[in-house]
Amino acid sequence: MNNSINLEIAIVDSNMLSCIGLRQLITDIMPKVSVRIFNTFAHFTDDTPDMFIHYFVSLQVYMDHSSFFQCRLHKTIVLIGEDNFIQLKDVRMLNIHQPEKELVKHLLTLEQTGHHKHPDDARIPHWDKRQHDLTPREVEVLVMIVRGFLNKEIAERLHIGLSTVITHRKNIIDKLGTKSVSRLAIYAVMNGYIEADKI
Repeated sequence: MNNSINLEIAIVDSNMLSCIGLRQLITDIMPKVSVRIFNTFAHFTDDTPDMFIHYFVSLQVYMDHSSFFQCRLHKTIVLIGEDNFIQLKDVRMLNIHQPEKELVKHLLTLEQTGHHKHPDDARIPHWDKRQHDLTPREVEVLVMIVRGFLNKEIAERLHIGLSTVITHRKNIIDKLGTKSVSRLAIYAVMNGYIEADKI
C-alpha cells in the first residue's frame, strides 16, 4: 500500500467527551488512520465528507440527515446509547455507553468484519502486526488476562505458581508497553491470539 495515502475517519457528534474517547480507541485499533472530530453536520459536510473511509455519527445526526447517509451506509456507523432502543435496517450501530471492554470488543469486531462489502474498503490499512517476541507461555497468559482471569485463576488453570504468573504479566507489560487491559486486548485480537467475541 502507498504510505502517502492519508486515510481518515470522521466522528460527527456534539458530545466532545465521547468523541475524544472514541477517537483514542479507534486510534489504538487502527494506528495508521487519522480520526477527525466534527461537532456539527455542517462542519462535517464543509470538509469534503466523501474522502473519509468511515463515519461514526450520533443517532440524532443520522436521523436529521438520513438521506446523506443512506447512500453511504457502507461507511456509516451510528452511535447509540443505552436509552436508544431503535433498530435501523442495514445500519451498523455502536453503543458508546457500555463498559470499555465491551466497547473495545465491538470496535474490534467492526474493524475485522466491516470492510468486506465495498470497493473503497481495499484502501483501509489493517493492524500492522508487531513482533514483540512474546513466549508461547506469555501468549497464554496474555489471552487469559484479556479474558478477565485473575492472577490466581491463571496460575491454577496453567498449573504454574502465582509468582510465575506475575513475572509473565510483568514481561508482557514491558514488551508491549502498556498496562491497559483494553490495549492488551487490542494487541491480542489484532495479532490473532484471540477472537474479538471471546474477550
